[in-house]
Amino acid sequence: MTPEARAADFDAADPLGHFRAHFTLPEGVIYLDGNSLGALPKATPKRLQEVVAQEWGEGLIRSWNSANWFDMASRIGGKIAPLIGAAKHEVIACDSTSVNLFKLIAAALRMRPGRKVVLSEPGNFPTDLYMIAGLEAQGLATRRLAERARLVAALHDDVALLMLTHVHYKTGALHDMAALTRAAHEAGALVLWDLSHSTGALPVDLDGVGADFAVGCGYKYLCGGPGAPAFAFVAERHQADLQQPLTGWFGHAAPFAFSDDYEGAPGIERLQCGTPPVLGLAALEVGVDLIAEIGVARLYGKSQALSEFFLESLMAHNVALELVSPPRASERGSQLSFRHPEAYAICQALIARGVIGDFRAPDVLRLGFAPAYLSFADMAAAARHLAEVLASGEWERAEFNRRAAVT
Repeated sequence: MTPEARAADFDAADPLGHFRAHFTLPEGVIYLDGNSLGALPKATPKRLQEVVAQEWGEGLIRSWNSANWFDMASRIGGKIAPLIGAAKHEVIACDSTSVNLFKLIAAALRMRPGRKVVLSEPGNFPTDLYMIAGLEAQGLATRRLAERARLVAALHDDVALLMLTHVHYKTGALHDMAALTRAAHEAGALVLWDLSHSTGALPVDLDGVGADFAVGCGYKYLCGGPGAPAFAFVAERHQADLQQPLTGWFGHAAPFAFSDDYEGAPGIERLQCGTPPVLGLAALEVGVDLIAEIGVARLYGKSQALSEFFLESLMAHNVALELVSPPRASERGSQLSFRHPEAYAICQALIARGVIGDFRAPDVLRLGFAPAYLSFADMAAAARHLAEVLASGEWERAEFNRRAAVT
């Protein structure tokens, strides 16, 4: 049976298939980059129009109360919480991933006086490492990097914080969150997890593993739109002692008292800084509601099935590419990454055919599987396109055109 015929059978039996109709997907495009920017939910433009025309246009400043703009950050954070195994009062939607990383790294360092080392791994997502470097430049932190096989051994008594990305952005490899959190705690360190490539795609149980802190973005699998607000998690046991460094107005215990002196709000609200981005939060809420309706467990099951079927389809076309991602679906996130010396040109040739994946330097072709709106037919077609690109030499023409454009 051909991959296309098998795909038709799988799609006919897919209990999540009808959710595809809830997203805007351009005709003739197979979108395999939802792990960078999620597709647009069809309900989002209407919701934004309501916020702009009615809440802002007619309600004006009254909408901070009448439309509950004041509560958006905590309300949406509370909706994200079940997706990551947290209690509603432990998550808030605010700022960017980078800003939230800075706040929580700094807070963790204060909670471990006498320790300055923030431990991570080489090749972690750049902004995670850059935030450590920023605090290091101020003399507040010392960055230490260890290969993932050596992380536990690197947990010396000077480590204040272990900071890792749960799903590696380039390879899709999963960390053992429970084991590493336990090891860090045994060494007296705190743990901060970056869930940007996990949230909305695979189950996470922050409270179950005893995590201390976490961050994540809203524009990938949560489909909140480009630059959507991020979220931050602080375990309840740490909230009373948390001292975040960006002591902005919205994080104050009584912002409308207009006091000259800062007093942090109780609980997770303290992590707020500036005025919440109402339009961005409104768009994010639509995506979060939709992903919550589908259910993370079901999405993860379909994600694993999609990636396995894609690999089988490549084999049916006799495509032999070096798989960078872990071969077992249970050990990777919702993506597959392949190494090829001309990965960039291959990616461009696929995009020219309407198969949108992405390239990660220096030689990785990365294909993301957002199960909320992808089908098994998409997998079969994408595998066929990839096989044809490799066999036809289209990638060589794409690379020639790229080099000609820059010379």
